[in-house]
Amino acid sequence: MPTLLRLNGFRFYFYSHEPNEPPHVHIDRGEATIKIWLGSLEVAKSRGFRAHEISGIIATTAEHRAMLMEKWHEYFG
Repeated sequence: MPTLLRLNGFRFYFYSHEPNEPPHVHIDRGEATIKIWLGSLEVAKSRGFRAHEISGIIATTAEHRAMLMEKWHEYFG
């Protein structure tokens, strides 16, 4: 489960056993978790975050999308 980024209490990572899914990132803070598709920046699933937090997480993911995509492709090929 490689951690890609830690920022403001959030941990951005992916699971090493998900290479057959489109590029995405998991983001946790405490018990809350969200999965975002990197191509479309759509939420795949979310648990524990409020709506206003989700929009901020999507914005942060968008800011770092190039790096996150690069790390995905480096890892999965």
